Amino acid sequence: MTLTTDPRATTVFNNYPSTVQQQMLHLRTLVLQAAEDLAGLEKLEETLKWGEPSYLTKYGSTVRIDWKAKKPDQYAIYFKCTSKLVPTFKVLYKNQFEFEGNRALIFKLDDPIPVAEIKHCISLALNYHKIKHLPLLGA
Repeated sequence: MTLTTDPRATTVFNNYPSTVQQQMLHLRTLVLQAAEDLAGLEKLEETLKWGEPSYLTKYGSTVRIDWKAKKPDQYAIYFKCTSKLVPTFKVLYKNQFEFEGNRALIFKLDDPIPVAEIKHCISLALNYHKIKHLPLLGA
């Protein structure tokens, strides 16, 4: 897999407060690992959308990650709210995640995140346009 990174995304990671920077870098690593493990994914673009680190693939739905000062004790991974992604995650992982509507998985700063489950969600998003017609996205 080839990763293309917009330098502005690196700047955003470098400018997160020290209290959240490690968690954001960990979430970034999970996105990159999920992309690397996804068969057939040749290119991943790391860029900014709405000022947030975002990940784009040819056949995927955009994945964004961010921390916001107005809710300093949490950070999140965002998905397109009109997709079937978060509704599917609610069926598959209703007890593993905190959800924000149909757009995000929310994590508390001090809580561990379920790595296998979040990587699965990311993989589904990065491959979304190939699987969106399948029940539960083929999961």
